[in-house]
Amino acid sequence: MAGVALVTGGNRGIGLATAQTLQAAGFQTVIGSRAGEGVGGLPAVALDVNSTESVDAAFDSVEGGHGTVDILVANAGITRDGLIMRMPDDDISDVLETNLVGALRCARRASRGMVRARRGRIIFVSSVVWALGSAGQVNYAAAKAGLVGAARSLARELGPRGVTVNVVAPGFVETDMTAVLGDERTAEILRQVPLGRLAHPDEVAKVIAFLASEDAAYVTGAVIPVDGGLGMGH
Repeated sequence: MAGVALVTGGNRGIGLATAQTLQAAGFQTVIGSRAGEGVGGLPAVALDVNSTESVDAAFDSVEGGHGTVDILVANAGITRDGLIMRMPDDDISDVLETNLVGALRCARRASRGMVRARRGRIIFVSSVVWALGSAGQVNYAAAKAGLVGAARSLARELGPRGVTVNVVAPGFVETDMTAVLGDERTAEILRQVPLGRLAHPDEVAKVIAFLASEDAAYVTGAVIPVDGGLGMGH
């Protein structure tokens, strides 16, 4: 179902790899980022998921230039790690607002065109920590777990209109977020990963591209882990 794809947080890491993979698969792909700057020849729109006005303006721009958004990949996210007993209110609210509420804002706006067209794909990028948990990431894990409940509710709500809603839950991936962990912490993590390595962003992107394709037309409400076995059993 090649069409128009919008990838939030698409200017780096998993988002950029996803945008490039979808473009190669034949989708007209647009990156959404705060700066709104294109990367590697991909068009972009300014999109701040924390602002309803910005989300609406970004979708208006994509629709005006390319057509209705058929594929939404809600990938934009931040981390503000720390122990809960010392976690400031802003670190709780900012992570929930960006990673969970921001994704819902985008899904709400995308659903309008998809319902009219009676087709579409909404794909949330969660994390292995949604079910596994992670000390020092209570805010992040709560937001990523919320995406699962949201996706499954949306799958029931939008399914009769031909729209699928799924979640991809990556483990530890070679991105800017994991680059700051340091060698010791990375080695500790890898000891828990059966495959013994970090994922490459392309490996997550290919799973997202599958969910965006016609091959996944009967997949909805699913949580697909791309975590090297770290979260198995959850």
